[in-house]
This record gives sequence, C-alpha cells and structure tokens, in this order.
Amino acid sequence: MDDRQFRTAMGKFATGVTVIATEVEGDIHGMTANAFMSVSLDPKLIVISVREQAKILSKLQESKTFSVNILAEDQQEVSMIFAGQIKDKQVEFGRLDGKPVIPGAIAQIACEVSAEHVEGDHTLVIGKVTDIHLADKEALIFYSGKYRSLKEEKTVTI
Repeated sequence: MDDRQFRTAMGKFATGVTVIATEVEGDIHGMTANAFMSVSLDPKLIVISVREQAKILSKLQESKTFSVNILAEDQQEVSMIFAGQIKDKQVEFGRLDGKPVIPGAIAQIACEVSAEHVEGDHTLVIGKVTDIHLADKEALIFYSGKYRSLKEEKTVTI
C-alpha cells in the first residue's frame, strides 16, 4: 500500500476537529488536530498525536501544559487558521485553569503533560485533565477530506 491509500483509508473515519493550544513565555501556539482521544477515566487522561516536525511539539515539551478545544460547527475558519490554511487572521483566546482556550468551542479541556511516547513519525502526548468547560452546540466534523456538520435526520412514520 502507498501513503495516499493509507491517508485515504484513515480519512474514512469521521472525527471531530480540535485545536491544541499551549503557551510559552506569553506567546500562544496552536495546531489543528483530529488525532485526539480519551485514555482513562481514573485518572482522567487524554492523548494527542503530534507530528515530529510540527513546531508546536517543542512548545508542548517546554510548557508542559496545553488545552484541547473541540470545535463547534461554526468554527471551520478557526480550524483553517490553525491548520495554516488562512494566514492573515488571529484568534482571541480565553483561559481555563490558566491555559489558553478557544472561546465558543463545544469543549475546552485543560491539561498538564503526563507522558510522551515517540511512535513512528509522531509523538503521543498524554495529558492529565485539570479542568473542563462545555457548551451546548453541535460539533464540527471532518470526514473524507472535508468539513461536515452533524444534522439530525427527520424520520417520517407512514
């Protein structure tokens, strides 16, 4: 199998869209990611996967803290900014447990780095959850290379 086939197959798994944010010496750094999952309820742990060449990796290793912001369906532009697809816009940040978070995200999850594991060309960063803020909105979805949104299907009984 070639790289394109692998990427296409992985794209068949619908995911939410997150922005990972961290702060070093007053500067906030962010990255759009869909490689995120919960790991443990006790203790509360999550994992993010960061490409070895990503600029944010050294920032995460230095700060030892980060947030995961699960984006709402109206935040596609925010995702594109942190994916480097939109260059001329800024995002205002809020705070949760001292960590930078994206206002309007459906979930803001503040974390402290618990462990790191290098696997292939990525580092898996385990985060211990220190606080959570939730909003009642629909999620931004990424599937098969495109942004999507969840829409309830209306069923008609005949």
